[in-house]
Amino acid sequence: MDLRNSSAVRDPLGEALHSLRMSGAFYCRSEFTEPWGLTLPALPGHLWFHVVTSGRVAIDVGDGEPTTLDTGDLALVTRGAGHRLCSDSTAPAPGILDLPREEVSDRYEVLRHGGGGALTRMMCGAVRFDHPAARNLVALLPEIIFLDATSTPDVSWMQGTLALIAAETKQPRPGGEAVITRLADVLVIQAIRSWIDTDPTAQTGWLGALRDDQVGRGLSLIHGDPGRDWTVAALAREVAMSRSAFAARFTELVGEPVMQYVTRWRMRLATNALRDDDATVAELAEHFGYRSEAAFARAFKREIGVAPGSVKRTREQEPGGLALPAAAA
Repeated sequence: MDLRNSSAVRDPLGEALHSLRMSGAFYCRSEFTEPWGLTLPALPGHLWFHVVTSGRVAIDVGDGEPTTLDTGDLALVTRGAGHRLCSDSTAPAPGILDLPREEVSDRYEVLRHGGGGALTRMMCGAVRFDHPAARNLVALLPEIIFLDATSTPDVSWMQGTLALIAAETKQPRPGGEAVITRLADVLVIQAIRSWIDTDPTAQTGWLGALRDDQVGRGLSLIHGDPGRDWTVAALAREVAMSRSAFAARFTELVGEPVMQYVTRWRMRLATNALRDDDATVAELAEHFGYRSEAAFARAFKREIGVAPGSVKRTREQEPGGLALPAAAA
């Protein structure tokens, strides 16, 4: 159980981006022929992505007119909201769970659907970010992000990645599942990076705090060594500020007091460790400096809303794939 970040050079924003390692709940290579439609379920805690490798698709997230995606376009539905994909607004849109799908593995499927007309190929999926820094970052994203690969700052790089995905979806080869899913993950991360680089919202709040020389350094210290016996005074000394000035600036930029953030960060790390690393409550209590398992459990429940044991039980009950969307909760 390693809850530290061993990076020697502190780059708070870079560390947050490095944390964008995702666990894929579901990947689907799709071939649609007009007319066609498809309804995707809500997957709380996940991010839906859609990459159009050839053709055209309309995406409707229920907030107004559908948006058209052309070849080379990418859409991220960042809150995992249910939504509709279609060739046109009049096409029937059955739920994806009601359509026959070819299961390649427990998390990768092939879907062919439609009326036999013009062909659209897509790569779609739902992924989850588990690291607290990644979840913080994703929570700041707009509900939906559209990315046109022909107009991004990294246009040649993006087009190259899309071309590789398109080639794999057009003529699948051995190992295609691994290639497609990894390239899709890279595209999702690149889309988030593009948003950070271009959207004014990314210059404020937690992301803005990461860019601040002193508060960003403080955040990096907390993230890098969450088990240390941090105090406001200790962090202020590390960043060469007075205690009061650091506390005020931290709260102003981050939106919550220093020690409240420290506790929340620890409990999010503890949640991951309970779910993914099979850590025990005793190990986590010792790591984070609590005097007893009971004290840690009380703090955990105050922050997360459930007892530590509930997290372990949830993990044991989670199936893979998209067969049971309720597992994503």
